[in-house]
Amino acid sequence: MNRLATALRAELFIARYSLGARLVVLAPLLLACAQLLIAALGDASTATQQTLIGEETVATNGYGNWVDSLVTGFTALGLLITGYSAHSFAADRELGALRHRLIRLSSRTQIVIVKLLLLHLLALASLLLLILGSWLLSTALWELGPVIEDGYELISEGEILDEIHLGLRLAVYPLPAAIAFGVLLSVVAQSAMQSLSLALGLTLAFDVFKTSLGDMAGYVYARFQPSLIDASYLGDVARLARGYSDVLIDERLLVLNLWSPLPAFLLCLGLSLFVVRTKNL
Repeated sequence: MNRLATALRAELFIARYSLGARLVVLAPLLLACAQLLIAALGDASTATQQTLIGEETVATNGYGNWVDSLVTGFTALGLLITGYSAHSFAADRELGALRHRLIRLSSRTQIVIVKLLLLHLLALASLLLLILGSWLLSTALWELGPVIEDGYELISEGEILDEIHLGLRLAVYPLPAAIAFGVLLSVVAQSAMQSLSLALGLTLAFDVFKTSLGDMAGYVYARFQPSLIDASYLGDVARLARGYSDVLIDERLLVLNLWSPLPAFLLCLGLSLFVVRTKNL
């Protein structure tokens, strides 16, 4: 246990000075804030045009824009954490740092576990910054409240927040599987560049073809991640938060969103631990 704690402290120290770790933690927040600022400029331009032509200016409910920024941040985080996971173990092997740790400090299994712990800590820090930072900026730019049209409340603020909380939980569940998938490729691949290319290539390829897979896509964790071709529940929440009533919720997909990432995580973790014990390092 002491060796595991020592190895984790060493990984945390290295991560403090790693550009990749900083990108994982900060880039999702920066992209989300950039999207919010662009949306605010668009709303200001629309309000100015309405004022010039004598139309009544309609205030924008900020919840929809906030959720849009969360989708952007989660999309960036999913790609970055998968890529960083795929690069981590393989890069240490190429640099020779892995052999040094095996001799001086840890076993192969401990190194994989410590990598996973570090990656989950980075993802958690990124998530906290993304959610808090984008929320603070949204409250500064817009009024957050219920959806009201012609004096009638279509969706209460409590209902919007409930949907946002559910969307956030469902978007978080696939992240451990994405991390474990990246680590598995990092252990299996012959080089860091090969591992990184495979991780991002397979992730983006699935994103492109997931609509063609039909129901089968629901058994793959990446189906439920916010992505460039988004089909996540969090993306639907952005429409619900704007008062759209044509959003159809498939309860079966919500159940799959809850349960399909766990087997994927366990499978990738088990394969990583098996391969790392037999692979020539």
